[in-house]
Amino acid sequence: MKAMVLTAPGELVLNEVAQPRLDTSRVLVRVTHSGVCGTDFKIYSGAIPVRHPLIMGHEMAGEVVESDADALRPGDRVIIDPELYCGVCFYCRAGQTNLCPSGILLGRDADGGFAEYVVAPQSHVFPLSDEVDSQTAPLIQVLTTCLHAQRQVDIFPGESVVIVGLGVTGQVHLQLAKARGAYPVIGIEPNAWRREVAEKLGADVALPPGEASIHSVLQATNGRGADLIIEATGIGPAIAEGIAMARLGARLLLFGITTATEVRLPFYQLYFKELTLFSSRAAKSEDFPASIDLVGRGVVQLKPLVSDVMPLGELKTAIGMLGSDSAQRMKIILEHGINQ
Repeated sequence: MKAMVLTAPGELVLNEVAQPRLDTSRVLVRVTHSGVCGTDFKIYSGAIPVRHPLIMGHEMAGEVVESDADALRPGDRVIIDPELYCGVCFYCRAGQTNLCPSGILLGRDADGGFAEYVVAPQSHVFPLSDEVDSQTAPLIQVLTTCLHAQRQVDIFPGESVVIVGLGVTGQVHLQLAKARGAYPVIGIEPNAWRREVAEKLGADVALPPGEASIHSVLQATNGRGADLIIEATGIGPAIAEGIAMARLGARLLLFGITTATEVRLPFYQLYFKELTLFSSRAAKSEDFPASIDLVGRGVVQLKPLVSDVMPLGELKTAIGMLGSDSAQRMKIILEHGINQ
């Protein structure tokens, strides 16, 4: 089969490789669409160390080719949960499969979806409803991580939520917060186009970062500050700004991923405001059916988050685009089997 193979940091080639073998309780999927993620950029650049050669890609959707499961038949459209776990360790038995020490991520620790075919356990392959568009389906994996995070912070109707960073995950977080009845939902983002997208997707207001936005958040929350801050950038100054917008006793969800080893934060404010900190890692398989349902019913819109669609063979170009400072870019979707 054809696959985009990472042979070393910064070295991607389109190669012929062996098709993955199907064994018991696994499903062979022909990948039709995949998403390019910031994690892929970090793997490509060497910021996340991996073994080489590697087929990256963990946001993937496609069609079943072969399966011995009655619920999964050839031709079925599916999405794959790329987080594999052992199922028997302390964490798996406690229901924390996303923290399994033996867990692996397809596309990072094992070959993933930037290829014609991929094999995954039956337990990690989920049928897509007819209402879910194949082109946007890879974004459901992103949605599961946001849903998993928000399940930890229990948003109640009428609570005020500030989302710092309106990239793909920030836009998903705001839609989930609105669906849970949060009000007002305020987005903080320097990119004017992303602010416009957020307001179309339901943000009550979207503001550029800075002292003026902190003042606006205080005004919108009767001078108290927000009940919940969702930090979706992983950037130190953005985290600090989120802390400034939080009310006394608020919750702070650290969702953005950073590889930085040191970050300067106003720790006295964490103490003085008695903030409760939450962090979130990946998702659980249970988040996939719920996410598919949310998209199928139109509660979460994914189409507005796709800014570019490219053939699989242009993966290197797509990864380079992630590192560029485009004013109007969010998710890049790869279509497989087209001009490879």
